Amino acid sequence: MGSYYYLMSSLPDLSADAEAPIGYEEFLNMCESNVSDGTLDQLRQLTPSQPAGCIASEWTAFCGVLDKELNSQRSARLGKPYPQGYEKEPEASAAAAAALAARNPLEAEKIILKFQFEQLDRILGLHMFDEEALFCYAMKLRLLERAGRFEHDKGKKEFTKLFEQVQKSIRGV
Repeated sequence: MGSYYYLMSSLPDLSADAEAPIGYEEFLNMCESNVSDGTLDQLRQLTPSQPAGCIASEWTAFCGVLDKELNSQRSARLGKPYPQGYEKEPEASAAAAAALAARNPLEAEKIILKFQFEQLDRILGLHMFDEEALFCYAMKLRLLERAGRFEHDKGKKEFTKLFEQVQKSIRGV
């Protein structure tokens, strides 16, 4: 594992409540001369659904717990049993409940994003200038990149369209 003192200290801060201050390509360009070719390849492949590097197993486990919790609570709201047994985690249960109670899908996504950032901070621990810190930063940047694609007006328009289609199918029109 390398030390990335200059690289990590030159990266802008990331917050779940703000837009990404740099794009992922710019981040990769900054990494190019500071990391090995293998690490750079892993960073290029990293996405929230396809983690890479030293955080991959912890991130995958976290996502599995969160997905199961969301699905379990959705099933319970529909009055259906959730077919998979799993070990509940209080933080994931609380985040899922808050997201499902949100006023709209965008607010729910923001709640989940904040929880994902908190989990990455747990994975990060006391790491500041090593691969763990680098991959946690990269994942946060990818999450912000995804969140930046959410468009309130476009989403609301699509939701209204889908809702009207459901209403028409219920009415039999």
